[in-house]
Amino acid sequence: MNDSEERMILSLEAVGRQLPSGGKMLQILEDIHLTVREGEFVAVLGPSGSGKSTLLALMAGLDRPTSGKVFVAGERIDRLSEDRLAVMRRHTIGFVFQSFQLLGNFTARENIMLPMELLGRNDARSRADRLLESVGLADRGHHYPSQLSGGEQQRVALARAFAPKPALLLADEPTGNLDGATGRVVLDLLTEMRANEGATLVLVTHDPAVAALADRRIHLRDGRIEREETG
Repeated sequence: MNDSEERMILSLEAVGRQLPSGGKMLQILEDIHLTVREGEFVAVLGPSGSGKSTLLALMAGLDRPTSGKVFVAGERIDRLSEDRLAVMRRHTIGFVFQSFQLLGNFTARENIMLPMELLGRNDARSRADRLLESVGLADRGHHYPSQLSGGEQQRVALARAFAPKPALLLADEPTGNLDGATGRVVLDLLTEMRANEGATLVLVTHDPAVAALADRRIHLRDGRIEREETG
């Protein structure tokens, strides 16, 4: 294996996805070729219905392609069993959702600790406290999600995503439910933490200003990659 292959975190080869609709098959994604290298920040843009969320689900192993291959950290995930996929996701992939997805009966600290505890790590509490500090919530660890603002909940969600040190972080419109100022704070934290943790980030967004922060921008239209921009 050469150096470029060793640094490849994500690779999609001729990926397509069809779904049944009204008695026929609807083409959601078609002939997607995409590689993401270690440490890259890649933004995926496109109008509603362009296939952005489906693409992210395929990258996460939450959906399977109708055609083509999906590799994460050198492992072909589209043919793994559900049990093996769950283990791979736990070890390799972090998620940030638009709707936060925090567990309501867990405190902020416990939400962050959970993915590390599932991996059997004995430093879950200390790393959770460090991450709470890094997102500016050192004094809110004992609060439940219902006691936090939307921006604070998303900061906890960021800390949780980074907690197990995933090789690949997938973010689906992470500022979509936040006002402009709060969203900017969360976005700044996300990019800062990505740099500090050395994570590879793929972010779906409809906002060109958010996408402008990425190393590369992938534009989807009608299920195909329309164009790619760098810098």
